[in-house]
Amino acid sequence: MTPRSWLYVPGHRDDRIGRALDSAADAVVIDLEDAVPVGAKDRALANALDAVRAAPPSREIWLRLNAVGTEWLDRELDALATVVALPAGVRLPKSEDPESVSTVAQRLGCDVHAIVESAAGLLAAPQIARCHQRVTGIALGEADLAADLRTESSGLVWARGWIVAAARAAGLASPVQSVWTAVDDLVGLAQTSRVGRAEGFFGRSVIHPKQIDIVNEAYTPSPDEQSRARRIVDRAAASMAAGEAAVLDEDGRFIDPAVVANARIVLDRAEATAARGVGI
Repeated sequence: MTPRSWLYVPGHRDDRIGRALDSAADAVVIDLEDAVPVGAKDRALANALDAVRAAPPSREIWLRLNAVGTEWLDRELDALATVVALPAGVRLPKSEDPESVSTVAQRLGCDVHAIVESAAGLLAAPQIARCHQRVTGIALGEADLAADLRTESSGLVWARGWIVAAARAAGLASPVQSVWTAVDDLVGLAQTSRVGRAEGFFGRSVIHPKQIDIVNEAYTPSPDEQSRARRIVDRAAASMAAGEAAVLDEDGRFIDPAVVANARIVLDRAEATAARGVGI
């Protein structure tokens, strides 16, 4: 199941990596790209590989690699080809060309999330989502995308819907929502996270530990949601056992198969959250 919270941490700061791994984030993303100065790229990669090697299997660690076409990406791919302990996956920024993304995925032995951050990448999103079996996710990098489109965050509603459709049409998991950069605006984080979930995202990238609990809560089905989903699934099972085609809720309203399928997703996500042993 897709993590709810993805905590980014600069790869050259080994002290912060340790704190990130001790946090309540479902996944830790060690950043080798934008958060790392040019002169610290090699140190960041070494720190990341050390963290992956030392972490227990239950600790989900991802690496955000450098972009296709940069000198650092080849070094990272070469290093990952020789290590014994692989990360859970990598996030590939500035993904624009399906062939380039496929080439990167072919050199890896772990999952790849392609991050779309430009108009060209957005148009190619359906092809990127299907370009290689190791591409298991696709998402937006909204700050760069907004700059390329010459718009603001509020102008990306259509792009969010597009990326959700591209992911699901390719059979991928629901995309991870992009970061909320106003670190001190926790009300805005909570509100936009709830909206993101309603728009078809699941989980969110975070850049500060104080954002973790809010995102975890937003992407955890509430007790009321779980209760309603359980009633729907139980009624569907009872109707099937009785040989009835129609499923009615407690108010006598018809429940179609899509509603039952969504109810099962709610229960699956709640079960996965409980299995993590991490609260909201």
